[in-house]
Amino acid sequence: MKTVCATVSGKVVQCSVREGDEVGPGDEVLKIESMKMEIPVESEASGRVARLLVQEGDDVQEGQVLVELG
Repeated sequence: MKTVCATVSGKVVQCSVREGDEVGPGDEVLKIESMKMEIPVESEASGRVARLLVQEGDDVQEGQVLVELG
């Protein structure tokens, strides 16, 4: 299974996809606020969002799996 992981530690401020959505390489899946900056997290692969493992307001750590693609 392909995954999208957090590139930095911070707080999820926006989820741009829902379970069932199709994404491609470079598509933004969510934004993380870290050190007062909003950092987009992009998919590196194509697929359908099988599971969205976080929601807005969640704290995440660098490397944490955020989205599973089917």
